[in-house]
Amino acid sequence: MEAPALTTAADSALLDLLERLEAAGYDFVTPTPATQARVLARRRPAGPLDLRDILGWSRPFARADAPAWLPDVLQAGGALVHEAAGLKSAIRVSRLQGDLLIHSAYPTDAKDAVFLGPDSYRFADFVTRELAATETGTILDLGGGCGAGALAAAAAAPGARLLLTDVNALALRYARINAAHAGVALLTLETDGLEGVEGPLSTVIANPPYMADSRQTYRDGGEMHGGGLSVRWAKAALDRLAPGGRLLLYTGSAIVEGGRDEVRAALAALAAERGAGFRYAELDPDVFGEELEKPAYADVERIAAVGCVITAQGSGSGTITCGS
Repeated sequence: MEAPALTTAADSALLDLLERLEAAGYDFVTPTPATQARVLARRRPAGPLDLRDILGWSRPFARADAPAWLPDVLQAGGALVHEAAGLKSAIRVSRLQGDLLIHSAYPTDAKDAVFLGPDSYRFADFVTRELAATETGTILDLGGGCGAGALAAAAAAPGARLLLTDVNALALRYARINAAHAGVALLTLETDGLEGVEGPLSTVIANPPYMADSRQTYRDGGEMHGGGLSVRWAKAALDRLAPGGRLLLYTGSAIVEGGRDEVRAALAALAAERGAGFRYAELDPDVFGEELEKPAYADVERIAAVGCVITAQGSGSGTITCGS
């Protein structure tokens, strides 16, 4: 399949932005929101801002601060915001596994914000480790956001057909632009869960929201201290996987007092009920520690980033290689 065509002038403008950034050698790694806030609280850099200040750190800027072409390209892409402090980009651009990806500017407090951060890097690495280069069939990136997982899957399994779903139309727009820039053929579908997805799936990859009591769609995982959505997505994926197909689930689990991992217990029970193979490992034992100050986490010791592989109608083998 050919890379997807972009149908609007605004999308083409953002694609042009990515091409200009590549030519300029742009690079940025997005940190956690807490780290972002600490960096922005420091003194504003003296003199004109550079591309990383504007498109990475989401700093307000004046036209005189920016490369002459940048405000016009952002305006054409529908991504220039006028604020009291000056102009601001509505998007950020980060590099992940060699690709530049557009996502929402900081702070990501809008309901339809499109998030990319440290979880995206861990998720992409997890997908890369688990997928085989010989994999074919359809790989679905469930709730795929701006496409970080899908692009990692495209590089790891170049012979597979890629489909990305999300309930957020803005996420799908950014995913299509990011895929076009990477030269990846990516089909997208605006839907809740797997509704409307046709045919059996060889692989489902997913990085669902897993925080508790969040107002933002991209963060809120519902019950089980945010783990409920992960379990629901796992059930839905198992209903659609072809025999021997796999779910590659990257998520977070709130480890409650006494060390109990409720997400692991629920996923293991689901796999046993379906006669499916099951592998599970902590990839990072302590993420988003600042969340423990909130009432929803009063009985939680830590939040772990975890990787789970569930294989339909069969047993998994081997172990998950944890990242550094």
